[in-house]
Amino acid sequence: MKSIRIGSGAGYSGDRIEPAVELAEKGAIDYLIFECLAERTIALAQRTRLADPAAGYDPLLEDRMRAVLPACRKRGIRIITNMGAANPLAAAVKVREIAESLQLGGLNVAAVLGDDVLDIVRNGDYTDDTGRQVGELGERLISANAYLGAQPLADALEQGADVIITGRVADPSLVLAPLIHEFGWAMDDWHRLGQGTLVGHLLECAGQITGGYFADPGYKDVAGLARLGFPIGEVYEDGTAIITKVDGSGGQVTTASCKEQMLYEIHDPRSYLTPDVVADFSGVDIAQVGPDRVRVSGATGRARPDNLKVSIGYLDSYIGEGQMSYAGPGALARARLALDIVAERLKIIGLQASEVRYDLLGVNAMHGEKLSSGSQEPYEVRIRVAGRTESLKEAMRVANEVESLYTCGPAGGGGATKSAKDIVAVVSTLLPRDKVKASVHIEEVPDVIA
Repeated sequence: MKSIRIGSGAGYSGDRIEPAVELAEKGAIDYLIFECLAERTIALAQRTRLADPAAGYDPLLEDRMRAVLPACRKRGIRIITNMGAANPLAAAVKVREIAESLQLGGLNVAAVLGDDVLDIVRNGDYTDDTGRQVGELGERLISANAYLGAQPLADALEQGADVIITGRVADPSLVLAPLIHEFGWAMDDWHRLGQGTLVGHLLECAGQITGGYFADPGYKDVAGLARLGFPIGEVYEDGTAIITKVDGSGGQVTTASCKEQMLYEIHDPRSYLTPDVVADFSGVDIAQVGPDRVRVSGATGRARPDNLKVSIGYLDSYIGEGQMSYAGPGALARARLALDIVAERLKIIGLQASEVRYDLLGVNAMHGEKLSSGSQEPYEVRIRVAGRTESLKEAMRVANEVESLYTCGPAGGGGATKSAKDIVAVVSTLLPRDKVKASVHIEEVPDVIA
């Protein structure tokens, strides 16, 4: 049975680059994907693009491409990534320029366009998932990007693209597209599309499935995390896959690590909604078939949704934050006194804030006072005060009050930090898929580079 090998080179924007190079050089892969786009990431990228029309793509795009393009070109490995973020076209131009500088002639770089639906959403009658009319956001609205599916990526492969740069697409679609292209799967073959979506979901977070996020010392020990290998999906024409990694790399591929990743971010395993298919993972079989080799099969699917999810980014508010550390005998008591002082000071100065948090990092910041009340008193503790405001100036007042504890608070405080910044929030809405028009633009690198 025909098969292809797909390597996952990144699970988020700031992921390590070395494992992707290892995949390209030693993984015997046919495709290398980079999944680098979170919901807030594209809103922040859109804001960057507004300031500079030539920007708005992933800041590590150039570093990643320079690291892997030579090996991928030499071995015929095709690259698919959502590092285009808010500006796939500019990203494709940049990759073409990088290829030319590396003397990699004859390379075709595709930009997949059409996910930016800001004007449609801004001018339409749409309600976000909080029940608010999107139009009420007014000038605070920054971005609106629909989740495209695998079809335009498969189209780009059909047109001969060696590198595909997209903006917002569903994460599993990065893997599903080459399966559709290589195996000739129909776009209404819901069973195989469901199987391919499972493989995409397993690979999309890179090192999570090879033991990274999985590791928990004493319970789930994983060796070689500093040299963690990223996953490879060896996918067969019927949708069955073997999840593995480069021999000798760190980490591990086990049934447990694969099961954890399969359940990651899944609300209903019987109805995982994507632009391509409503996948059903309820009958999946996961079996260890060798060292660092796990077979996955049994997913299926049914007809895709009529609507596409749209991720909306908007300017929500401002956050002012200050931190200070206390150590030694009585550190916790001094830290609590410091928080009391700041709380009273914020009342005295009349801070205008919709929310203020007072945390003892290492004591109650994660799980609150109730769960932490029986814990042993720490030798050192760090306070954090954060306030949500409607202006940057007001947010800075929170930060300044914490810093003033250097001389006006309890003894022994040090290591103060402070910041104030605007906050980009994310909500979602639904858009009929016929309103979203995807297209493919090709940037060609000449065969002979002057």
